[in-house]
Amino acid sequence: MRRRLVHRLPIPVRRHWKILAAFLAFVAVTVGVFGQARVRPYITGDTTVIASRITENVAGSVDFFDAETAHDVSIEFSQSDYDDMIAAYRDEGEKKWITADITIDGTLVTDVGVRLKGNSTLMGLRGTGGPGGGKRGIPEGMEPPVGTAMPEGRGEGGPGGMVTLSAEDPASLPLLINFDKYVAGRAYQGMTQLSVRPGSPVLNEAVSLSSTAESGQPTQRYAYTTYSVNGSPTQTRLVLEHPDEGYANSLFDSDGVLYKAKANSSFTYQGDDQTTYAEQFDQINAEGSQDLQPIISLLKWLDGASDEQFDAELADRVDVESFARYVATQNLLVNSDDMAGPGKNYYLWYDLETKKISVVSWDLNLALSGNSDAGPHDSIGMGGGARPGGADPGAAGPGGGMPGGGGGNALKERFLASEAFTSVYEDAYRDLYRQLFGSGRAVEILDEIARAVPLSDGLGAEKLTSEVEILRARLQARADALAANEVIVAG
Repeated sequence: MRRRLVHRLPIPVRRHWKILAAFLAFVAVTVGVFGQARVRPYITGDTTVIASRITENVAGSVDFFDAETAHDVSIEFSQSDYDDMIAAYRDEGEKKWITADITIDGTLVTDVGVRLKGNSTLMGLRGTGGPGGGKRGIPEGMEPPVGTAMPEGRGEGGPGGMVTLSAEDPASLPLLINFDKYVAGRAYQGMTQLSVRPGSPVLNEAVSLSSTAESGQPTQRYAYTTYSVNGSPTQTRLVLEHPDEGYANSLFDSDGVLYKAKANSSFTYQGDDQTTYAEQFDQINAEGSQDLQPIISLLKWLDGASDEQFDAELADRVDVESFARYVATQNLLVNSDDMAGPGKNYYLWYDLETKKISVVSWDLNLALSGNSDAGPHDSIGMGGGARPGGADPGAAGPGGGMPGGGGGNALKERFLASEAFTSVYEDAYRDLYRQLFGSGRAVEILDEIARAVPLSDGLGAEKLTSEVEILRARLQARADALAANEVIVAG
């Protein structure tokens, strides 16, 4: 369900609003009696009434995600700190935090944390060309299978393109901005983190994010901004909210726990020791009251379930309809790096009321860049190609992830292979196709986004127009290719 404005309030606040209202009334009376004396709340009992760790929320000048407003982001940090950050990644693969000042739409926020963001995207920085080599690269074990080609359009900012990064150009690098890294409890408009994406204008990712939101599925908000680092020429950048505790607490109507799969994670049962999984999954919220057990329990069941048990019991553990829509969306968007891709790009949501898990999409930078002819039961490979029958090129198969960061996910593969869930998946696929592609809505979304993309020193009108037309053709080709598909026609 798409988040309404009220859902930006953490769930504990909405569920315990009467307690909070009574407490605020008490504070008001106390202030009236004691004047300017500071009142420090002391909370006992049910800790779920503690709504947020945010104690300083920077309001900013305008809503950062208002697409009708022009946005500007600039970052300043010391050259020596930057050099240390690059050296740490180049030599050790460490994503080191440094201190920076950031100005967002005219509002200065000092002493924020900044580090490199990404995995395969960054590998060019570790090439033999040195810190300024700017080489493109994919880490060992994550290369496309032999015989497959990289999707067409790859290049600086092209749809799904692998961008060229250079340490000599800090504005070219993907960064994670953390507002409370060095100032505890601080947020910007309720967010503790923002992610600066590389490349320009990366329309494919923006359209994919908006299309996911349009379908009513959880996703991330984003803004296009003009962007500079240390006074550099301006670039056009896509900036996303990065899932944090507030994001997790406002994602759904019910209470739950959000987990992020790390790039080195393996969606396989590896025993009951939680420390094993803590190295592969980050718990975003509810720390102290919840843990990783829901993931372990699902993986343990998945590991031992026969096909008959899988069919009969999956709906007791996974929100099947939500999962069907997630899987269908990734296929429709031709995303080669979803939960089954080598990047392990997904979040897991565990609903504390239903005791079921659902999947939240993340990192759609490779969406809408592959083979537009892929059908509902074709798997999208890293090379952009498609294989029939749900078998990912280079995927590990039913066992899950491959050593060295390869693709594959047992839950997705078994779900698609099971005849018990075929109708659920195909119904979801038809519904999403008609809503987004058959109706022409995806092209309308592209046009709406294009109007909000700011020009900059690095992005001129001619290039933007060219990128829009390239993606428009891809969207139309996708709609046309599926229009006569038997899954679509059958409904």
